[in-house]
Amino acid sequence: MELDLKMLEKVVSIVEDKKGGDISLLNLQKISMVTDYCMIVTGNTTTQVKAITNHLEQKLPELGIPVIHLEGLPTAKWVLMDCGGDLVIHVMTPDQREFYQLERLWKDAEAISYETSQNV
Repeated sequence: MELDLKMLEKVVSIVEDKKGGDISLLNLQKISMVTDYCMIVTGNTTTQVKAITNHLEQKLPELGIPVIHLEGLPTAKWVLMDCGGDLVIHVMTPDQREFYQLERLWKDAEAISYETSQNV
């Protein structure tokens, strides 16, 4: 499945449904063979990380985006969702996000701008 900006905006909206914050969406198509897009999301607590993850796990297949592998539960400090090579989603607590700084790892990636209900 080829993801486009409209589909990615729907994924962002699903995250926002559970108040996921500080959402970064990176285009890795030219720099990674692992995935096309990477989304990094902050959940303020492990409970919120679990809620965001569970909501994504339920809603992504409805959009035609498979959840192939899920890693990081039940501790839920950092959950990785592999969506079949098209999208990888990292849902992290603030301390994990600060420590690992994934955006710096992918500093050569293009950041994608998106419109959401919060931006309208």
